[in-house]
Amino acid sequence: MTLTTSRRGFLAATAATGAVLFVGLRPGGAMAAAATDTSLNPFVRIDADGRVTAIIKHVEMGQGPSTGLATLIAEELGMRMDQMAYDFAPSNPQVYNNLLFGPMQGTGGSTAMANSFEQYRRAGAAAREMLIAAAAQEWGVDAGSLDIVDGRITGAGQDASIGDFVAAASALDAPAEPRLKEASEFRLIGNADVRRLDSAAKGNGTAKFAIDTYLPNQMVVMIARPAQRGATATDFDDSAATEVAGFIRAALLPNAAGVAVYAENTWSAMQARDALDVTWDTSAAETRSSEDIRDEIMVALDAEPTYNVTGADRAATDAALAEADQVVEQTFYFPLLAHAALEPLNCTIEQTEDGRVVLHDGTQIPTLVHGALAQILEMPMEQIEINTVLAGGSFGRRATPQADYQSEAAMAFAMTDRSRPVKLVYSREDDMRAGYYRPAFGHKIRVGLDAGGQITGWDHRIAGQPVIKGTPFEAAFVKDGVDHSSVEGTSDTPYRIPGAVFGLTDIEKATTTLWWRAVGHTHTAYAMEVMMDMVARAAGADPVAYRLQYLDADGADQARMAGVLRLAAEKAGWGNPQDGRAQGVAVHKSFGSYVAEVVEVSGTPEDGIRIEKVTCAVDCGIAVNPDTVKAQMEGGIGYGIGHNMRDQITLTDGVVDQYNYPDYEPLRIGDIGEIEVHVVPSTAPPSGAGEPGTPPAAPALANAIAAVSDLRIGSLPMDEAGVSFA
Repeated sequence: MTLTTSRRGFLAATAATGAVLFVGLRPGGAMAAAATDTSLNPFVRIDADGRVTAIIKHVEMGQGPSTGLATLIAEELGMRMDQMAYDFAPSNPQVYNNLLFGPMQGTGGSTAMANSFEQYRRAGAAAREMLIAAAAQEWGVDAGSLDIVDGRITGAGQDASIGDFVAAASALDAPAEPRLKEASEFRLIGNADVRRLDSAAKGNGTAKFAIDTYLPNQMVVMIARPAQRGATATDFDDSAATEVAGFIRAALLPNAAGVAVYAENTWSAMQARDALDVTWDTSAAETRSSEDIRDEIMVALDAEPTYNVTGADRAATDAALAEADQVVEQTFYFPLLAHAALEPLNCTIEQTEDGRVVLHDGTQIPTLVHGALAQILEMPMEQIEINTVLAGGSFGRRATPQADYQSEAAMAFAMTDRSRPVKLVYSREDDMRAGYYRPAFGHKIRVGLDAGGQITGWDHRIAGQPVIKGTPFEAAFVKDGVDHSSVEGTSDTPYRIPGAVFGLTDIEKATTTLWWRAVGHTHTAYAMEVMMDMVARAAGADPVAYRLQYLDADGADQARMAGVLRLAAEKAGWGNPQDGRAQGVAVHKSFGSYVAEVVEVSGTPEDGIRIEKVTCAVDCGIAVNPDTVKAQMEGGIGYGIGHNMRDQITLTDGVVDQYNYPDYEPLRIGDIGEIEVHVVPSTAPPSGAGEPGTPPAAPALANAIAAVSDLRIGSLPMDEAGVSFA
C-alpha cells in the first residue's frame, strides 16, 4: 500500500513499472481506459504484475472506506482481498465528487458506501470485462467461456494472471454498461470474514497519518489564538520568544486572527508561542458565559417558535393538549461538545521545484480546501495538489466550511519565501479551546394522552445554534429559514405521531459551530427517545411495545425501524434482565440507517451506575463489510455514551474552560462491559454506518437509568444531573 496519492505521482509510477490499466469515469459517465492518458481519471489501477490498487475518493479516518471501496472493486473484478491495495484520489471534484454532495469531493454524512456502491462496482466490472476480452482475443476463444478468479483469467483450457493482459486490455474500448454480479455471486460483499486493508499497517506503526508527515527542512508553525471568539491580534512582542532555541520568527496573520510562530520543531514552536506577548482587541469578542447561553435557549423555548418546521396546525395541537386526559412534558438541554479526536489538527504545505504547491492533509472536503489555498496563495488550482493521508479520527472536525486550519497553514506559508515546507500543528489544548463545537440546543416537549394512553398531540419546540446557516452549504440544507441540521430526527421521524407540531428558534452562536458525529441527531434522538419512554411509562405500557404502535408496518420506513427494534429487544432479552439490573431502549433513523439499542445497567445513580451491556441492531442496507459495520456501531455507541456521561464545553465570559482530556474525559474502556451488534441482512442499497450508532446510545442509557431509579435526565451531561458511574 502506498500513501503518496497525487495524480502526477501515480501516473509517474506508470512509466516506471510498464503497462498499467486505468479504469474510471469520464464526466459524461462513459467508462474509459488508457495506459497513461492524462485526461483519464481512474478508480482502478492494475499493474503489469497483476496488483490491483483501488483509488479511494473518501478520506480514511478509521471508518473503513479504504477497505469497503476496495472490496467492491475486488468483488466485481474477481480478486482476493490480499491481492488488493489502495491509494487516495487526488483532488478532482469533476471525477471524484461525492455523488450525494453535488460537484464536490468530500467525505461526511456517512455517505461513502451510499454514493460509491454502484460506481466502484462498475469500475471493477469494466476492468474485468476488458481483461477477459483481451485474453479471449489472444487465445482465440469466446469471452463468455472465461472468468477471473483470484486474479487469474481461467476457462477454455486456459489460465493466466490478469497482469499478462494489462497492456492489451488498455488498448480496448471500455464497456459502457458492464455486467454487475448478482448478490448470489458475491464472495466478498457481505462476508463477515473480510478484514480491513489498513489494520496491519496501523498495528505495526508503518501507517502514515497526517501528523507523521515530515519533509526535509520543514518548519513547524503554531498559532497564538485569542481566548475569546471574535477577538483580533493588533500587535505582539516576541523578545522573550527569541531566547527559545529553535525559534525562527513570528508574524501576524493577514486576517489578524492570531500570530504565527515558526520554529525548527514542535516543542520549540510551543515554547516560543507561550513566550509571546500578544495585544488583543476584544471589542467584538464573545463575552457570554454558558449560563447566559442556556438562559437564552430556555427563554426561546417558552416563546412562540420562529419557524413552524412542517407547517402543521399548531392550534389543533394546542386544543388536543388542552383536552388530553394527561399531559407529559419535559425540557432538555444539550451543551457544547468538542470533537476530541486523538490526532490533533495538523497539515503540511510545501512548494516543489517546478513551482507547484502540495498540501499533505487528512481533509474531509478537498474541494473547499483546494479553493481556499488557491485564493490565499493566489495560484491557479491546477498548480495546487492535495495529498490525502490517513486521519487519526475527525468526527466532522476536519470538514469545516471555512477550511480553517488549512487556511492558517496557507497564510503561514504565504508569509515566507516558500523555500521551506511549513507544518501547522495544533496542541491538544488548541484542539480543545480553539476548535469548532457541536452547538448547544434545547428541546421542550409536551405530549397529550387520552384515557387509553394514546397520543393525541405532540408539541415539540427546539432552540439552538444552527450549524449550516452562513456556510456554503446553506442553499442545499436551509429551506424557508429552517436549518435542517437543527431538526433532523424530529420532524422527519418514522414514528407516525398524531397531532405533532415542531417549532424551531435560532440562537446566536457563541462559538463556531460545526457538525459533530451524527450532527443534529445527537440531540434530537435523545429528546425523542427519552420522551417516547416517558410517554410509554405514563400510559402504563411496555416501552418497546408502545413504540411499535407508532411504527405502521405498511410503511417501508416504519417496518425497517420496527425490525431493528424487535431484533435488539429479542437479542437483549428485553423485559428479563438479570437480577439487580435494569434495561433501557432507544431506536432512531439517521443517514438512511435504522439502529436500535438496549442498554443494561446495574447500580444506582447515587452509588454508581455500571453499564453492563449494550445490545445493538442495525439495518444499513447491504453491509459491504459486516465486520466494519459492527466496529462502527461499537465506536458510535462509545462515542455517544462517553460524551453524554460527563463531557461538555463551557464558557466563562466567552473563554472556553476545558483544556485537555483531564477535564474533557473521553470514554474509557472500562466504562462499558460488553457491546453486542447484530447486522440485519438486507438487499436494500447501502446507507450510513459511521454515525448512526451514536444517536440512540445516550437515550437508551438514560432510559435504563430511569428504569432503575425513576430519575429522568433532561440536562446533560449525566454526571451534572446527579448520576455517578461505577
